[in-house]
Amino acid sequence: MSLLASGLLAVLLASPSPEPIAWTDWSDGVFERARKEDRFVLLDLGAVWCHWCHVMEETTYKDPKVVELVRARYLAVRVDQDARPDLSNRYEDYGWPATVIFDKSGAELAKFQGYVPPARMASLLQGIIDDPTPGPSVMESREPDVTPATEPRLSDAQRGELVELLAHRYDTEQGGWGFSHKFLDWDAVEICILRAREGDTRAEAMARETLAKQTKLIDSVWGGVNQYSDSGDWEHPHFEKIMQFQAENLRIYSLAYTQWRDPSYLKAARDVHRYLTTFLMGPEGAFYTSQDADVVQGEHSGEYYDLPDAERRKRGIPRVDTHQYTRENGWAIHGLVALHAATGDAEPLRQALAAARFIVAKRALQGGGFRHDEKDSAGPYLGDTLAAGRAFLSLYQVTKDAEWLRRAEEAAAFIQSRFEAPGGAGFSTAAGAGHRWQREENVMVARLGAGLFETTANTAHKALAERAMRYLASAQIAPRPQTGGVLLADRALAELRPATARR
Repeated sequence: MSLLASGLLAVLLASPSPEPIAWTDWSDGVFERARKEDRFVLLDLGAVWCHWCHVMEETTYKDPKVVELVRARYLAVRVDQDARPDLSNRYEDYGWPATVIFDKSGAELAKFQGYVPPARMASLLQGIIDDPTPGPSVMESREPDVTPATEPRLSDAQRGELVELLAHRYDTEQGGWGFSHKFLDWDAVEICILRAREGDTRAEAMARETLAKQTKLIDSVWGGVNQYSDSGDWEHPHFEKIMQFQAENLRIYSLAYTQWRDPSYLKAARDVHRYLTTFLMGPEGAFYTSQDADVVQGEHSGEYYDLPDAERRKRGIPRVDTHQYTRENGWAIHGLVALHAATGDAEPLRQALAAARFIVAKRALQGGGFRHDEKDSAGPYLGDTLAAGRAFLSLYQVTKDAEWLRRAEEAAAFIQSRFEAPGGAGFSTAAGAGHRWQREENVMVARLGAGLFETTANTAHKALAERAMRYLASAQIAPRPQTGGVLLADRALAELRPATARR
């Protein structure tokens, strides 16, 4: 445990415990109640796998002064961001944990990123009570108005700019994209793999160096990939294991092995696969969401991960979040299919099919869409139907089973009918007013639509891809980090060659 966290916990242990904060769930009714009771709303948006979320729970939210202020003037709302993709996408730049304070009408007053110590939190809460004027954190983070691109493509100048930005944002000393946190930027590596096929030696060097460095974040005992390393190098991992990182590392190492036949890439893919099937696979074949970094919540576990398997198990196994979300299963299926395609192994495909059948049986909605969980308090969300659609298309590509193509097309139609964003471009995270575009999701919509058009020649799928691309190609969105996804989406539309089948 860090000196900061251990010192704060020691203070708490020596202090009398106040009445706990009465946390409630996020809903429209929160603000109705806030108006009636003349209260502010405090949103604690965290993740069940998040170390600093645990520390904040054990320190900040058990501090007597913080508890007193919250109970007197605030409605306290706690949300697991994995359970609410709409809130997660809205505040992803602030966490986790993300702390957002609203007035009783629902207007944002302040937003804070990461761990907030008790004394600072008490000061912030009192400051809002004394002067409920929106702070600079709200004013500075407003989304720009997006002007859709005229054409559903990058211009030649834009494309050249993004290729140069891809290289400029690469860390030539440590490898990888990003200079503070180190992780596998899967879209950047994938576009570099594709460019390397065409003889781009700089792209090949960036991809291969990143793939080599990323293996440092793979758990040498259990397999699976840690979320990221901080401190600007690859030596300080954060040990939580999150499904998207597992699935995308599995997919990218499989693609890299297909291209270069480097045995280290196959080993990395198999290590991730081994972890998925050992720790994140449920009894019905569907996949769980994540595994916590901490054995004891709020305590750093670096020494634990230096131990061999038997010694780890003696101390206990970090908690697994056993929610089986459609989105996370779609990601897992896509990665498993990539491993099967790279190796010919039957087992990853069998597992992908089992997970696909689970989400069809347990998460499907009428019209081709999918719920997030068994029961949703909100939604549906774009990410679930989108991940399912991509998973089904990838299954069709390796099995040629028409059922999976039909389901992929139904998912695309559901996306078109439910998630079109206002303004003629892009798709929103959730239907309804107040929801936002998310760039990564629109990249995937463009690639799904392009893949379906190539397979079926159905022009509705091409229109789906083009609508997403008009958002991605806009001047406000295209150059934002990370640029790899936009280049992949643009490339997918540039290479459209529909199959001979016609509707």
